[in-house]
Amino acid sequence: MARKRITLKDVAKSAGVSLASASYAINKTGSLSEDTRAHVLKVAEELGYRQNLAARAARTGRTGAIGFVVPDMTNPFFPSLAQSIVQRARQNGYSVFVTDTEGDQAQEEEVIRQLVDRGVDGIVWFPIKDENSIESIAGDLPIIVIDRTVNGFECIQADYAQGGQLAANYLLASGHDRIGVIAGPMDVRSMRERCGAAIEAINRASALAYSVENAFSTELSGDVASAIESRAATAVFCGSDLIAVGVMGHARKLGIAIPDELAVVGFDDIPWAEYCTPALTTIELPVDEMASEAVDALLRKLDGENESNRRVVFGVCLIERESAPPRK
Repeated sequence: MARKRITLKDVAKSAGVSLASASYAINKTGSLSEDTRAHVLKVAEELGYRQNLAARAARTGRTGAIGFVVPDMTNPFFPSLAQSIVQRARQNGYSVFVTDTEGDQAQEEEVIRQLVDRGVDGIVWFPIKDENSIESIAGDLPIIVIDRTVNGFECIQADYAQGGQLAANYLLASGHDRIGVIAGPMDVRSMRERCGAAIEAINRASALAYSVENAFSTELSGDVASAIESRAATAVFCGSDLIAVGVMGHARKLGIAIPDELAVVGFDDIPWAEYCTPALTTIELPVDEMASEAVDALLRKLDGENESNRRVVFGVCLIERESAPPRK
């Protein structure tokens, strides 16, 4: 025999409170003392009460779910960011649909369309590029952009230029005067800012050894491989940790010792960074803070706040490890 579903009325009756008070406690709304709220929640748990999400959606117009869209879940930066997004959303009573776009804009449009069709309350979006490719799909659905810069959207970012300057100045202070820059795709502003700032700092103090570009991948382009093989630099700043891992791997194959013959600094501080051999010196992004602000900003939009061109920028810091120690 199927067990009878516990209702909010059952919770109210068992807790000895009104139906309204039980609703306030469960939904974290209204004016209740902390003791009463805690008592109702304890009774609800003991009874095995579960909210009827379909009924709540019909009543409030909200599903209690948001979407999180990223370019590539094979990049270890994104699972870490997704975990922080999920944790913050869960703290606020929301579940999260996490999906990636495989770096393809047609796929990006399709996954956004799917999330809209599934009735998510809003989306945190890490676009492939700095452009609004989903305007006709998303309509007026609340969306917060993270990392990228897309006109018309509230954007949560790190101070990428600060990171590039920190990396370059650290290598210069460590005694390097032949420094190369290996950028990620330069068609996004965040990469241009980090690498542009690094190049500017290097050129002020010495001469740039080389500047080449690579995909967000450990697989290196021919230009990048040739630059490393040239041994023109004693240190390199890489626009992402994934690229830095690829650079260290290629250098080892060539018999180039890291850090003695080539110091390497990355950007992002992905979970792999401290477990590389040698451990990777890198620029740490405040992933938890950025994720929390992205979710909080989305929830504020759901509550009626509208700051379409607001841009929140978080500071970064350099994490010194074995791949780029100060030169003696």
